[in-house]
Amino acid sequence: MLQALNILENFDLKAMGYDSANYIHTLYQAMNLAYADRDFYYGDPDFSPAPPIKGLLSKDYARERAKLVRPDHNDPDIRPGDPYLFEGGKNPYLSILEQWHTKMPAPTPTSMTEFDRTFRLGTTSVEAADNKGWAVSVTPSGGWTPAVIAGRTGIGLSQRMQSFVLDARENPYNVLAPGKRPRATLTPSLALKDGKPFLVFSVQGGDTQDQNLLQFFLNIVEFGMTVQEATEAANITSYQMRDSFGEHQSFPGRLTVNSATPPWVRKELTRMGYALEFEERTSGPINAIFVDQAHGTLWGGSSNYGEDYGIGW
Repeated sequence: MLQALNILENFDLKAMGYDSANYIHTLYQAMNLAYADRDFYYGDPDFSPAPPIKGLLSKDYARERAKLVRPDHNDPDIRPGDPYLFEGGKNPYLSILEQWHTKMPAPTPTSMTEFDRTFRLGTTSVEAADNKGWAVSVTPSGGWTPAVIAGRTGIGLSQRMQSFVLDARENPYNVLAPGKRPRATLTPSLALKDGKPFLVFSVQGGDTQDQNLLQFFLNIVEFGMTVQEATEAANITSYQMRDSFGEHQSFPGRLTVNSATPPWVRKELTRMGYALEFEERTSGPINAIFVDQAHGTLWGGSSNYGEDYGIGW
């Protein structure tokens, strides 16, 4: 999400208009550029070589990545960049990077059905804040069924192990190894303004988490929505990244939009190379708290997507 925000700083999103074809296209491309980097570089920072975090979050690197956004058509083969050039280092996996691609084996009907069933499963989200300034965002995950038990110990193994890869050519930083933590989709978020809590927000939903929270954040800071309006607003969903679970499949150009998307926007997105799908509710499910420092109040928001709700006491 931070990488996508850095990339989007190079575009005038407000001038494009909320959920216009141009806005949706730019958002989709920025997310895919960030996801391509995630799929190659993200992994346990305690293992050597560590992911190039400084380069990945560099504003200069983001400007270079933004230049790759095609203004009029989806790029089905967006690839990772080389952030080492922006942190003064040398890429230890340059030969693998040069061979990396987004093209995946053609999905079977069975694999497609399983992908759609599991894409958003398995996570919960909880936000809390109080009048003393404390704020917390959590997304517990990794305990859904069916689970694998470690021998006869009674210890359940987290399903997050699915996020590892076994072949370094896929992601050399996220190859399964003893004691290593897998790359995670979890995105509990806290935004600060003037050094104080501004937004507390998170969402459940696997690889949709960074997508939904990015759009929620932009709804507030770019389009002036209230926290409740932003949680309910129509979002898009990309499937072009390599799925973090199952067979790590990718579906370039596949795009879910809200059913209320106007015909002229649909037509333009189709012309740009997107295969559109439609859902009545595409808002998350996002939970959030806006901390109004000026008036000393807390504004809660829960989307109308699932069974989420807010409590004040």
